[in-house]
Amino acid sequence: MMLSDRYREALNLTFELHRTQERKGSGVPYVAHLLGVSSLALEFGADEDGAIAALLHDAVEDQGGAPVLARIERQFGSKVASIVEACTDNLEEPKLAWRPRKERYVAHLAAAPPAVQLVSACDKLYNLRAILADYRAFGETVWQRFSGGREGLLWYYGALAQAFGSETPIAQEFQRTWSELQRLLANGKI
Repeated sequence: MMLSDRYREALNLTFELHRTQERKGSGVPYVAHLLGVSSLALEFGADEDGAIAALLHDAVEDQGGAPVLARIERQFGSKVASIVEACTDNLEEPKLAWRPRKERYVAHLAAAPPAVQLVSACDKLYNLRAILADYRAFGETVWQRFSGGREGLLWYYGALAQAFGSETPIAQEFQRTWSELQRLLANGKI
């Protein structure tokens, strides 16, 4: 599949919206995460709409809510906008508390269309890989970066593992990565 100028336009919008953000506790430009999620989506079979949605999956949640979602729909169409909206765990202000927000998000994944599950799994796999690498590098202090803390994040990624299942290649890769983190935690070795 060849990517069109729409993908380049999505890259531009991604940069515009997220250029001043950094990943929690790392100093890495947030755009790196979005590029990584889009790359995973393409590697695991997304079409161009899915790859664009992967670039923009955090735009609504982090950079402007409903007006940004409307802009995405105008610029990239309803399919991209619907994937982005389904990958957004909160459109309300003020945001729900962390745990109820994550519970609601996990619950909706079971009935989500395959394109949504793919983008979500790519996002969560990218994050899980980063947590695993940071755990190896920094040990237990890694959990201090996150609102849910150690117990909350372990619950969340376990619930995601159940929601994604193991039927698709991306879900299988998520399961392998989740199992590796669990193994390290169980052994108490970094």
